[in-house]
Amino acid sequence: MAVGFALLILTGAVLLTLPISASDGKSVGFLDALFTSTSAVCVTGLVVVDTGTRYSLFGQIVIMCLIQMGGLGIMTMTTTVFLLLGKKITLRERMVMQEALNQSTLSGLVKLSRNILITTLIFEGTGAALLALRFSQIYGPTRGIYYGIFHAVSAFNNAGFDVIGNFKSLTQFAEDPLINCVIMGLIIFGGLGFSVIQDIIARKKFKHFSLHSKVVIVTTLLLLVSGFLAFYAIERSNPYTLGGLSRKGKILAAAFQSVTPRTAGFNTISITDLKMPSKYLTILLMYIGASPASTGGGIKTSTFAVIIMMIYTILVSKEDVEISGRRIPYDNIFKAAVIGVIALLLIFTSSFILTITENTDFMSILFETTSAFGTVGLSLGLTPNLTDIGKVVIILTMFAGRVGPLTLAMALGGRTNKAMIRFPEERVLVG
Repeated sequence: MAVGFALLILTGAVLLTLPISASDGKSVGFLDALFTSTSAVCVTGLVVVDTGTRYSLFGQIVIMCLIQMGGLGIMTMTTTVFLLLGKKITLRERMVMQEALNQSTLSGLVKLSRNILITTLIFEGTGAALLALRFSQIYGPTRGIYYGIFHAVSAFNNAGFDVIGNFKSLTQFAEDPLINCVIMGLIIFGGLGFSVIQDIIARKKFKHFSLHSKVVIVTTLLLLVSGFLAFYAIERSNPYTLGGLSRKGKILAAAFQSVTPRTAGFNTISITDLKMPSKYLTILLMYIGASPASTGGGIKTSTFAVIIMMIYTILVSKEDVEISGRRIPYDNIFKAAVIGVIALLLIFTSSFILTITENTDFMSILFETTSAFGTVGLSLGLTPNLTDIGKVVIILTMFAGRVGPLTLAMALGGRTNKAMIRFPEERVLVG
């Protein structure tokens, strides 16, 4: 899976260096093209050159295709092609699909891949149609339809790329209810995870959902509501963000700012003008990210929930981690803790290197690296000014965030060998 993403990124970089991909016919440098391709495949949205003005229509379509393939995943796209060609899916391919889709069993993977494709087409098609209605009123029917399709694909895949131009993202639509609600809806459903969406469609009632779906939905709702209340309380008097908007605009912008750090990357207000508490809160939300088997990054909502419940279990001196009347297996808990720690180490390492290579404040660096790991795309303005070494660091961070820190560590670590000997147990003092 890691190699598949790498090959797709390299292919996209080569296409984006072609003169036809540039708006002025002058080739984009390979490192900048590689950065853009990595950001698109890893559905991040961080850019070193403006997508709307630097790339031609061909280049933008290449970016949109990379976003779609990166969001759906290599194995989902491969499975779709195999199904269309009538080719059988081998056991090895099913095992890679299991890892890519974060599933516990091999059964039903081909059907799930088919359902993922259908679900994606429905959500993106509906979103594109609604956005096209609004964009057509502003930019005309041809550009409006194209803008609707591009931003629907970018939003559902939690990519954050826009073609408005001049690094403005969606700031001019801060008080537009249709564009805000459609984009937020696509981001939320894209970040829930396809298995959760299928559970909602099949079982309908919350009490019948699987434990995973319940954890994801409850955690997502808590993060969205608490994020909205916090951003509204902190920023409502800030003249550079919510302060200059109407009451409706304040509510829309605060809600959008709560949704977009969940690995989306669009923004309707100036991120650089956020107050310091809001920046810290955004970093936390970017670190948590979306949910497993979704188009988003981060450590994932269910991972965060398991870690929180693990801490609670230790504090109240209970033996088992329990959620909604179910006991969580120890390998599940161990994996969640490892993912959380590896993510922190990755962010720390990337930030440390950037403090050496970049001449800027630490908040901007931490914000940028967390955004890259969480495949978010929000920026305090550092990305376009990165040094070449800084670009490489962010590229690697985005790649690790999209593939998954644990998956990448296992891919680099090689094959696991089952131990033939178990040593005597002895405690180590901790804490």
